[in-house]
Amino acid sequence: MLGIDPGLTRCGVGIVDVDRSRRADLVHVGVIRTPVDAPIGERLAAVADGIRSVLVEHRPDAVAVERVFAQHNSHTVMGTAQASGVALLLAAEAGLPAATHTPSEVKAAVTGYGSADKKQVQAMIARILRLDAPPQPADAADALAIALCHAWRRGAGPRQDGGAQTPAQRAWAEAERVARTYIRSTT
Repeated sequence: MLGIDPGLTRCGVGIVDVDRSRRADLVHVGVIRTPVDAPIGERLAAVADGIRSVLVEHRPDAVAVERVFAQHNSHTVMGTAQASGVALLLAAEAGLPAATHTPSEVKAAVTGYGSADKKQVQAMIARILRLDAPPQPADAADALAIALCHAWRRGAGPRQDGGAQTPAQRAWAEAERVARTYIRSTT
């Protein structure tokens, strides 16, 4: 699973391998960087080249991208949206299924709390992937969190393997159950 934390200055990319018991292993993590003063076309091309390289080298089964959300800085959100579009386009060109997840969905999936801060996400990623230290910068950890969120969400539902879930996975399953109950009660 390839997770992408889109951005023009720093675009996080992370690949995890998740088995049927939801145990995850780190495959690759990195950050694609572009100079702030470069023309937008060159920056988008550099992001595309970086993502394309990861796709070719690691051949993931699916791609998950953090969904762009409204920010006060329209310049920042525009760059994030453009990088997100590049990522989704490359997934489609590679014939890979792609999905987007909101930041709160991702945080809830890995920490059990949708408003977790960056340090909490980094710490949980290190714990889940059994790393000696949290991935740096935060964009790298965010990309891994997006990949985990999608892998776990895609496999949501009754467990077939009887394996134990992490606290974050249990919190995610409970949040999905509550959301489904709420939706049913309002329709």
